[in-house]
Amino acid sequence: MSGRPSRRGSLARSLVLLTTAVAALAVALTGLIAWQTAADGAEQREREALARQATGLSRLPGLSELVFDRAQELSGPNGVQLAVISPDGAVRGTATPAVDTASKAALLAGRPVSTGGLLGGEQVLLVGRPDVRGGAIVLTEPYAVVAHNTDRIRRNTLLPLITGMLGAALAGALLARRIARPLGAAADAAHRLAEGERGVPAPADGPREAAEIGRALTVLDTALTRSEDRQRQFLLSVSHELRTPLTALQGYAEALADGLIEEDRLPEVGRTLAEETRRLDRFLGDLLALARLEAEDFRLDTAATDLAAVAAEAAAFWTDPCGRAGIDLRLDRPAGPVTADTDAFRVRQLLDGLIGNALRATPGGGTVVLAVRAGAGGGAELQVRDSGPGLDEEDVRVAFDSGALHQRYRATRPVGSGLGLAIAHRLTGRLGGTVTVRGHGPEGGAAFTVTLPPAAG
Repeated sequence: MSGRPSRRGSLARSLVLLTTAVAALAVALTGLIAWQTAADGAEQREREALARQATGLSRLPGLSELVFDRAQELSGPNGVQLAVISPDGAVRGTATPAVDTASKAALLAGRPVSTGGLLGGEQVLLVGRPDVRGGAIVLTEPYAVVAHNTDRIRRNTLLPLITGMLGAALAGALLARRIARPLGAAADAAHRLAEGERGVPAPADGPREAAEIGRALTVLDTALTRSEDRQRQFLLSVSHELRTPLTALQGYAEALADGLIEEDRLPEVGRTLAEETRRLDRFLGDLLALARLEAEDFRLDTAATDLAAVAAEAAAFWTDPCGRAGIDLRLDRPAGPVTADTDAFRVRQLLDGLIGNALRATPGGGTVVLAVRAGAGGGAELQVRDSGPGLDEEDVRVAFDSGALHQRYRATRPVGSGLGLAIAHRLTGRLGGTVTVRGHGPEGGAAFTVTLPPAAG
């Protein structure tokens, strides 16, 4: 446990920093936009207010002297100033200095004006509206009012922006906790599985992806348990297979060393020792073959190969062993070649293993069939079928697992090392093909089908 890399807070911290950074960026962009919008909006609102006032005054049939003489009272707190342009172009009123020639000409032409100007050395907003008498009304307001309103709006936006950033950071922390917690639990479960613990509870909560990781770890846990159980059974089977010949060898060797074997029994004992030695050699050979198939540097000499010819060679070799056992070996092949891109030597090794397995399972008077034919989508199919007892559904599921059928039937049927079908399965995979099994084929026993890829075009 102490060797595990520390992960505490790493994902959560990253998520919090990421969400906070995104929120800060969003706040910064929003702030920049709001900063400029506040100024534009404040100015627009002041111009619209001046426009409404100017429009209202312009509709009066005549501006009373009282209003005109005390025009400064219109300003209130905002410092609004008034100017009146008569139809003959004369301008009077406190806002007169701000009215330039272009604005006066536009107003006398009947066009409204909304611009800026200078009044008493101060920037002002200037809004004018033609009146009903042919002249115009002009109102000005210090630009300082706009600046004041802009600052107030900007101050009012700071709190929401800061609150939004803090809220985003909090949301990021909650999101990080929701994501990181099940992932951390999944990582812990994976470490425990790697250390050999089984039945480890995996997390099933959190986001869908995290829950999927938990389910995958549960499946992995189950698969590891099943695989280790099979390996354990296989090792027990290997131990049993090794112990039997070793016990015989040790017993006869001790008897010979002690002079307990009569002279006339020496040839018999020698044959027994030789047979047990060959049995050990076959078993160790299968183990080495299985190990070589797992090696990365396993060699294949691939070429376009006539599988019908390879099958014929295999049938010719196995005819005599089958005949001695009282078994009829039949070869089912087409008249012409069946070509596939593969290694002829390895295909022959594969067929020898499957035929040997069928020969052990078939009782005297039975039949073993070796068939070869072109595949439906190119390539080729090789079949080895027998008339033995066949396999049930559970046998079919574990047929290619090392030692599975050997462990099940060693007390009731003739069996080999328990590695032959596992070797066939892995060798077929190395050849780029597949091998499948039916529990009961046309002859009544098991039927193994090897499918190999077509020759390269």
